[in-house]
Amino acid sequence: MISRQLTITFGSDISKGIVYTPGLPAGVPDTSENLEARIPLGPRLSQSQRENREGREQCYVGFANLPNQVHRKSVKKGFEFTLMVVGESGLGKSTLINSLFLTDLYPERYIPGAAEKIERTVQIEASTVEIEERGVKLRLTVVDTPGYGDAINSQDCFKTIIHYIDNQFERYLHDESGLNRRHIIDNRVHCCFYFISPFGHGLKPLDVEFMKALHGKVNIVPVIAKADTLTLKERERLKRRASIPFAVIGSNQLIEVKGKKIRGRLYPWGVVEVENPEHNDFLKLRTMLVTHMQDLQEVTQDLHYENFRSERLKRTGKPVEEEVVDKDRILQQKEAELRRMQEMIAQMQAQMRMKPGDD
Repeated sequence: MISRQLTITFGSDISKGIVYTPGLPAGVPDTSENLEARIPLGPRLSQSQRENREGREQCYVGFANLPNQVHRKSVKKGFEFTLMVVGESGLGKSTLINSLFLTDLYPERYIPGAAEKIERTVQIEASTVEIEERGVKLRLTVVDTPGYGDAINSQDCFKTIIHYIDNQFERYLHDESGLNRRHIIDNRVHCCFYFISPFGHGLKPLDVEFMKALHGKVNIVPVIAKADTLTLKERERLKRRASIPFAVIGSNQLIEVKGKKIRGRLYPWGVVEVENPEHNDFLKLRTMLVTHMQDLQEVTQDLHYENFRSERLKRTGKPVEEEVVDKDRILQQKEAELRRMQEMIAQMQAQMRMKPGDD
């Protein structure tokens, strides 16, 4: 497995890319002024009124202040999220991820030739980026799976992915069962974007088998890739046939259209805008990911991880209570052994002090 990490700190302009607010045209920053103009929160408050209200909230003492305490604790701790992308080569997975988070996670990616793909196995590449916006920190890990579906025989190509997901569950279970559980890094996969090829008449057998094998281990979001290769009628027909809600495109190029710079793709017949809802579902996918990020984490914790944990404990044949008893017994044995060693050292020291007197 290949792992990379980089740190990016964003200012207010990050809201153009990862703060998703319906109601604002593409390219308009999501500033506090736009937020107040878009959401009717009552009469507009002056600066002094805002400071007085914030002062009253900080001085208030009572259990109604508990949500504020939880909010401050969560912001201080930061958030973690792991996104996996799976699909055949050439479907624009890397480009879409770079478009979602306005960064370049794969600056030096090597693209193998056709001869190298014949016997190529699925690899796991994890890239971590730390994003900070308005004081809120997010540790985002993107897990890519190059080589998926490229070999001649792709029957077992998703077993490597299943093995990786189970390994992250196993690691989290081990850390959770340890003595020091204060700083546990959550590398469990919270969401999986599965890319469907736009060429053909729907899902392939490999697509169906993959989703059947992994739907009980991870939250799967199927996505039709390269929607600009389809007409509007073809896109809607494919979405209905495969029951897929998202057909997206990605681009890292800035194109000037009517005096404005937008991200999109330039063709002889026109421009396809990434953030135009009439052209594709990129904005819907981005909004879904951000607004339901906490929900995806909770489903991973409460459903997928608990299912893995219960199956793991069944295979060991020990209920949770017996494991706790075993840990206590091991600790007691270690403490008894430590006391015995200390007594032996004390006896040896006493004997060494008595020898000069005897001579």
